[in-house]
Amino acid sequence: MNQPDSKSELTPESVSGFTPNTATHPHTPEHPILEFNDADLARLLRRAAWLTAVLGLVLAVLLGFALGWQSGALLAVGAAISVASVFEWARLIRLFNARMDAQRMPRGATLSVALFLLRLLFFAAAIYGSLKFLHGSVFSLIGGLALAVVALVWQALKVLRGSDAA
Repeated sequence: MNQPDSKSELTPESVSGFTPNTATHPHTPEHPILEFNDADLARLLRRAAWLTAVLGLVLAVLLGFALGWQSGALLAVGAAISVASVFEWARLIRLFNARMDAQRMPRGATLSVALFLLRLLFFAAAIYGSLKFLHGSVFSLIGGLALAVVALVWQALKVLRGSDAA
């Protein structure tokens, strides 16, 4: 194999010996994020909600044994709010995407936004009530609330790495 004489002759093809064939692969995306669409986002959010629910259940049981049932219950409340929040954001994203794509707004869009705001009040009441009556670790509740962020970041990293067919 002939080696290039200078650095200016080094190309990815000369180093690896691989030249992409555009005739056999006419539409090979450079990265999975470039082909990411609304359906992929919906699947990502569903997987993140599922991961949040499973992590919340497992961690609540473990924390319940380690720190007491009150802390486990607080983590479960936080995880339940996290799962519900992921589903709420998925619904709002569908509404916003329909609006941005100049499609007809889905029936009940105004009601969905109003219910979203009402659920925020419900979540605030659940957080207040659980802190007031359960007397567990506040950090357990914060951990439960953060589980959705952890699950979303995990799913996004999988998509960015290309290991997930979103």
